Order: sequence, then C-alpha cells, then structure tokens
Amino acid sequence: MTKCSMVRGDSTELDRLETKLRGTDLLNAPLLNKQCAFSNEERHALGIAGLMPSTVETLEEQLRRELDAFESYETLLERSLYLAELRDRNEVLYFRLALEHVEEMLPILYTPEVGDFVKNYSHSYARPRGLYISYNDEDSIEEILSNRCMHEVDVIVVTDSGAILGIGDQGVGGMGIPIAKLALDSLCGAVHPARALPITLDVGTNNKVLLDDPLYMGWRHERVEGADYERFIEKFVGAVEKHLPGVLLHWEDFARDNAEHNLETYRDQICSFNDDIQGTAAVAVATLYAALKATGQTMRDQRVVVFGSGAAGLGNADQILAAMQREGLTQAEAHAQIWALDRYGLVVEGMEDNTTQQQPYARSAAEVADWSRNEQGQIDLAETVHRTKPTILIGTSTVSGAFNEAIVREMAASAEHPIIFPMSNPTEKAEAHPSDLLKWTDGRALIATGSPFDSVKHASRTIRIGQSNNAFIFPGLTLGVIATGASRISDDMLWAAMQALSDLSPALQSVDNGLLPTVDRLREVCLTVGTAVAQQVVDEGLAREPLTDTIEATIERHLWTPHYLPVFPVT
Repeated sequence: MTKCSMVRGDSTELDRLETKLRGTDLLNAPLLNKQCAFSNEERHALGIAGLMPSTVETLEEQLRRELDAFESYETLLERSLYLAELRDRNEVLYFRLALEHVEEMLPILYTPEVGDFVKNYSHSYARPRGLYISYNDEDSIEEILSNRCMHEVDVIVVTDSGAILGIGDQGVGGMGIPIAKLALDSLCGAVHPARALPITLDVGTNNKVLLDDPLYMGWRHERVEGADYERFIEKFVGAVEKHLPGVLLHWEDFARDNAEHNLETYRDQICSFNDDIQGTAAVAVATLYAALKATGQTMRDQRVVVFGSGAAGLGNADQILAAMQREGLTQAEAHAQIWALDRYGLVVEGMEDNTTQQQPYARSAAEVADWSRNEQGQIDLAETVHRTKPTILIGTSTVSGAFNEAIVREMAASAEHPIIFPMSNPTEKAEAHPSDLLKWTDGRALIATGSPFDSVKHASRTIRIGQSNNAFIFPGLTLGVIATGASRISDDMLWAAMQALSDLSPALQSVDNGLLPTVDRLREVCLTVGTAVAQQVVDEGLAREPLTDTIEATIERHLWTPHYLPVFPVT
C-alpha cells in the first residue's frame, strides 16, 4: 500500500499500522486518524503532540459524541452529509458508529437516502473519494488507476450513472452509489475499506437539469453511445486487468442495454458481477423461496408477472426461470409461466421496442389475440393479471401505485397466499403500500419491498415487512469471492447465496415475522452468505489457488472489524 502498511500479528486480525505520515498529514488521513484516541506515546512519536486536546479518549467515548451530533440533525440529507464528513476524517469511527446503529443508519447510508445524496452531489461536494475517469481520459486510464490512494485493491464498484433506480441519469453524481455500495461491503461483508475502490466513468449525461446547472461537476456533454462507448469500456476493463489482476469488478447502475452487454461481454474475462441484474434478482428469488418454504409451495407451480422489464425486472425473471428449471421444468415450460411488462404493456412478439433481453419473454401474438387492449393498443397490467391469475407479482417499474386495489383483489381471488413484491425505490416510487396490500388481500399477502416500511397492524396481527435489500446478498458474495480468490462468479455461486439467505428467513417460524431477517442482523447474514459462496467456489474449482485451511478459517482471516490499532512511525 502507499502511505501506510498493515502488519499482522499471530491472530487473523491486523495488530498494528505503520506510516510515514506525520503531523497534520496524518490527521488528514481518515484510515489512520484516531482523533483524541491517539495515546500520548503515539502523539510524540508521530509529531501530533499538542495538535489536539490532552485527553486520551476511548472509541466508546467518541461514539457517544458522534451519535449526539448525528441525532442533532433533523433531515435525512443533513444526517447523510454529516456521516460523509465523519467518514472523511475517521473511517474507523464512521464504520463503528454505523455498525452499532445499523438499523438507524442503513436507510441513510444506502436506500432510500443515497438517492438524494446523488442528486445533490455537485452542490454538496466536499472531498474527493475514489477515481473519476472521464471519456476524455480514455488514453490516460492506466495513469488514473495508478493514482489510486491504496495499492492493494480487492473490489471495485464502478458506475457510469446511466440508470440509477428511481432517479435515472445522474452524471458524475452517481459516484455516491459506488461509495455507498462499498461502505456496505465493509459494514456488512467485513471488507477492509482500504481495499475497496469506487470508480465513476463519466461518459456525459443526458440529464438537461445537470447540463444547465452552473455547479455541475461532470463532463458537460451528451452521453457517449455505441461503438465509442464500447471502446471506452473495453479500455477500462483492460486497464483494470493489467493493474489489478484478480480484483472483483462490481458493475452498478448502468442503463439496461449497457448493463447486460457489459456483464455478458466481460463476466468470463474478469471476475465481475452486476448487482442490478444479479444481486437484485438473487435477493428477490431468495425472498420468494422464503415465502414458498413458509407456505409449503414450490417455484415450479407459480405463475409470475413482472411489472417493469428493465435490468432489474428481467434479472428477476431470469433467476425465477432458472429456479423453475432447477425444479424440473423445461425452459419452454418455465417461460410459459412468466409474463413481463414494460412501459408499453405486456411484452408481445413483434413489438418494435422489444429489446434482445425481452425477446425470450415475449408472448405470441396468437396467445393474446383476444386480450383487451387500452387506447394505446397495449395489454396493461390489469388485463394481464385478469388473464394469467398470477401467484407472484413483482414490481420494478418505479410507477407509484401501479398495484391498485382492483388488480390486487383480482390476484387475491385466485391465490391462497398472494406473493406481492413492490420493489421500486425510492419509497415514493413503490408500486403499492404494504398496509393496502394486506387490507385488499384480507391479510393473506406475503410482502417484501425495495424500500423500508414500518410493520403493519392488521386485525389482531402485527406483520413485519421485510425489505428485499441487495445488502443481504452482495456484501456476502463479495466476502466469499475475496476470501477464496474466485476467478469468476458462476450461477451456482449466486444460487448458493440465495439458498443461504432464504434459510435464514424469520417467516419459517411465522409469516408475521417477515420474509427477510431484520437489518440489525446484516453482518451475521452476510457472513453466512459469504461462507456458502466460498464453499461453492471450492466445490466448482474456481479458486485461483488451493485453500490452505477450512472454509470457515479462510473467511475468518478476511473479516475486518472497525477498531483502533496502534500506529507506529516508519522512516
């Protein structure tokens, strides 16, 4: 690493830090700064004596002060900015605060508040974090990668900000997403923050509000597309392979066609993963399995309507399709039980706007010849539900209120346990409110949402609403991949993650407990998921080098816990 090194003792934990930094340079390094927790010996040895009050504080004392400060802010955006400032001065304190108050902090660090942070990025920018690679820098990508703060990197989260769920194209402001994702890799997946690198690829923006904003900090140009875009991505991936061989490349918030193209093009070339396509689907299918296990059903018997056929919706459909095939259906039989809709209605063969990824889910014109159509000639959600009698309804459309009373009551009339997932973020984009879904189904609906919702009182029951949060999968997947040095991410690794998560569902004891664990168990859940993924890596022979220890011991060696270490000067 540059600027500091980490030294291991006899245990699996690092036992000291060494640095060439002194004085204010040291205090300005958030990975090293302990503020008033530096001992008197460290203060004299590191040239920081007298640069802070004389009291030597404990981490616990500092946590009390930061929590008081955090709670003094009233709006979520103010709290988000405060936490960003805390991280910029002291990473250990930031992560420890978040770890001890994860239920309160998660909606601010991630969904839904990260959306407001992204939209306000250029107006609240304070300090650089990660790397920014502009299209104009395509001949300097290797130089930029060489400028990263830390030499050793295990995971990169990269975005081009083309399609941030619920808020669309956000240009350079999309950097907030890789920062948030990697924070959860550290918080939940125990990945050391020094080994995590956020990257934004600035290929322009089609967001006119940003282009007209005098404070916008990105490249003021319409988005680069087509062959020029693909050449730029190819150069980026090649540079990453050269400078950081073995790194996990996590793609995030690319527009649908680019997301699918990049994943399919590079997934066997570099160890890579797209959370919008694979992670969202993995959590959704794990949650579906939790519902099915709790009610004694199988996936092969379900009829599924997916409303919203972007990267997330079709990723869900693909994973459900694969799950049905694992249970014995042919591909054709599984396809026959899945209906996909986009903004033009039900996907039907011959529609001009069908994408390559939608085509396998297109229904034949003959099948729907007598179905009712709206004024635009589309087969809408209401007609699709009426005709198909779905048992599962998934929303990834960002169309608020799309799952209305008439549609839900029609579904509930033919499904004993209607499984309804309004997955769209942020909260105001959700297809339905859980309280309405329970009212319209007489309390029979099994619900998971994309954004957090409070528990719902229905009759004499209190029903917890599980949040189908990608944080239940991707940090654990990252941990398992890093610990084993996996060469690629296979479908069976994702399947192992899904099954591990579904087996942790509180609904297996009572459906009123919610389909997913509470977020205060995130680190525990991710450890279980990571262990399952690591075992699958070994079973498939995908580890770059043979493991020298058990799976559990291998995972344990890679766990990072936010606590202070002694800091020593080196010359």
